[in-house]
Amino acid sequence: MRPSGRAPDEMRAITIETGFTKHAEGSCLISFGETRVLCTASVEDRIPPWLRGKGEGWVTGEYSMLPRATHTRGDREAARGRQTGRTQEIQRLIGRSLRAVVDLKTLGERQIVLDCDVIQADGGTRTASISGAWVALRLAVDGLIRSGAIRDDPITAKVAAVSCGIYKGTPVLDLDYPEDSNAEADANFVLIEGGKIAEAQATAEGAPYDEEALLRLLRLARMGCEGIFAAQERATRE
Repeated sequence: MRPSGRAPDEMRAITIETGFTKHAEGSCLISFGETRVLCTASVEDRIPPWLRGKGEGWVTGEYSMLPRATHTRGDREAARGRQTGRTQEIQRLIGRSLRAVVDLKTLGERQIVLDCDVIQADGGTRTASISGAWVALRLAVDGLIRSGAIRDDPITAKVAAVSCGIYKGTPVLDLDYPEDSNAEADANFVLIEGGKIAEAQATAEGAPYDEEALLRLLRLARMGCEGIFAAQERATRE
């Protein structure tokens, strides 16, 4: 039995509230159960120096966790004067995941920055960030198309992410904190609508696992991402 009482292949409840902030070109508050992340997309008429003159744009991500997103208060990274390795890893993952579904030449010479701020953490903050960032990006690009700034849609597909793991010997979908902190294996999958894999991170935390277990985790991830794709579609079409 999972601590939450969910079945092994059952996701937490997913909610996506779009237009959560006033000023960003695209924004949403995404919740995977008790994990809540504010995702915003900011369109900037500039590009990184190494892209100048190439006729293409850039999509990048930034990630942070608010001090009381967890059980005890954590120091702000700005107060410490540097980002942790975990933060840098996650924001690079967000950028790579979103660029996997964006035609940068069609985007034109502009940059879209995706800020993912964890308000409350209960496991799966990076996967919720990626899934919500796609929604914010979709809304920002829709605005560019409506304004005539770009003619063609640079977004080629949906992208979503979900965690899976082996908990008490059983592969399970969408780990919350009690499972994540005690799992024998932990995996994060970033999947593109249509069946392709953008990224897979899988680690044996307590015990090694075999190929069949990895495939079972991937199958669970595909099931979970189908539900996320449906939630993304509803959120961006309402």
